[in-house]
Amino acid sequence: MSPAHLPVALTQILVLAAHPHLEHSRVNAQMMRSAAASALAERVQVRDLYALYPDYLIDVAAEQRALAAAQLVVWLQPLHWYGMTPLLKLWLDEVFAFGWAYGPGGRAMAGKDLWLVASTGGAEDSYRPQGTNRHFFDAFLPPYEQTAALAGMRFLPPLLLHGAHRVGEAELAAHVQVFVDRLQRYPEWPEMSQMPPCEVIEVGATDRPAGVE
Repeated sequence: MSPAHLPVALTQILVLAAHPHLEHSRVNAQMMRSAAASALAERVQVRDLYALYPDYLIDVAAEQRALAAAQLVVWLQPLHWYGMTPLLKLWLDEVFAFGWAYGPGGRAMAGKDLWLVASTGGAEDSYRPQGTNRHFFDAFLPPYEQTAALAGMRFLPPLLLHGAHRVGEAELAAHVQVFVDRLQRYPEWPEMSQMPPCEVIEVGATDRPAGVE
């Protein structure tokens, strides 16, 4: 069945843009604008977290409602110290709550897809054992993958753009087009049929990844 014939609840895409200085961004700003374009408006909701929450006071209920309506959740971010930007990390801490996103009774995100769309300052060859970052990029993905697994989500192959500060206009345009094409075609991606279903991980009260006092 093509995406056009799927129920709306199963085709909606939520793009969570989390760039702390979007006014200085070339890559993320252009990708966010493209995701919000009218051609995708019926399928995609874009939420600019730094514009919504400049005071870092997250409306958890509103974010959970937006997530509940989406089948594909996209984290659009520049990589910060090998991980999430500060507000995206806080968003995760508060919105993916115990008993809602994971743990006993926490199945709100189960069966959905999570897609990381990230840019890095370092060139691709800096993510090598002999490079500045000392590891292939995949070494920095386990926290994202495990977050998806605990929530019962399927972690899709990330879309990455390395050396974002120096990328040429033609390469950037091609990268943005790949992003838009993927949003338009979801869930009919060639690799989908080869991917295993979402994991089911039982998390007890004493196994929570978030610290409690």
